[in-house]
Amino acid sequence: MAASINVVTAIAFVCEAFLYGVYCVLFIASVVILIKQYRVSNRVIWVANCSLFMTSTAHFALVFNYFYTALENAPFSEFGNETPVLMGANLMISVVDVIGDLLLLYRCWLVWGKNFYVIVLPLLTALAGFGCILPIPSLILSINPASPSPPTEIVPLTIAGYALPLCTNVMVTALIACRLWYISRIPYFDEHGKPVLLKISAGGRPMMLIIESGVLYMATQLVYVVLVAIGNSAEVILSYAGTQIYGIASTLIIIRVGLGVSPTSELTLTTTHIKFGSQL
Repeated sequence: MAASINVVTAIAFVCEAFLYGVYCVLFIASVVILIKQYRVSNRVIWVANCSLFMTSTAHFALVFNYFYTALENAPFSEFGNETPVLMGANLMISVVDVIGDLLLLYRCWLVWGKNFYVIVLPLLTALAGFGCILPIPSLILSINPASPSPPTEIVPLTIAGYALPLCTNVMVTALIACRLWYISRIPYFDEHGKPVLLKISAGGRPMMLIIESGVLYMATQLVYVVLVAIGNSAEVILSYAGTQIYGIASTLIIIRVGLGVSPTSELTLTTTHIKFGSQL
């Protein structure tokens, strides 16, 4: 027997609560690392990091308040019904998504030598997806306010709203992964004129690509888009949990860069002492 939407929503809240705890730990760690490593001057990273955490916190707070109020004043059967509060929480999901996309785009821009043309198409798809999501809350309230999932009339718009950011993630993930792989194999000359390669362990290379290219971010969004397209109620779980996963994936990238273990961080910090072999 399939679980009801009310049970699925309750499970989704529990999953988000656990992931939010993980995210809090990672966020605190990222702040400490950025301060200790003297990377306070990078305003973009700080704004993105803090914005992601505040938005994810706002989503969790709205959902928690809704469940707390429902337990006090309403039967469990009404948990799955859509309300203006949950609409606001759902909007927070898209805000977290677009902030995460912009952070990945910023990362891609840096990795590709601040080449704006590389990120033009992914940026357009990210903004277009956010534009598709914005009218959905008002449409649901006007069509069927009690619907726990998007009504049939707006499912195509909903899919477009999440599929376009997915396209952004696929493109950016591929661009960053390819560039990181290329950078990690570029020979350069140290201060003594000796050609060397960036040393990355056999196990570290896959981990570097997975974390820094945002594969976790992309995989989460891919599964979510599929669940929305087929109308599976499990999409509620992933929408709640995904809000925190987006923040976790982005924070992991920030932590690696803050620690200076990213190959691009090393290249950026040593440009005055490095002459790339590819330029010879």
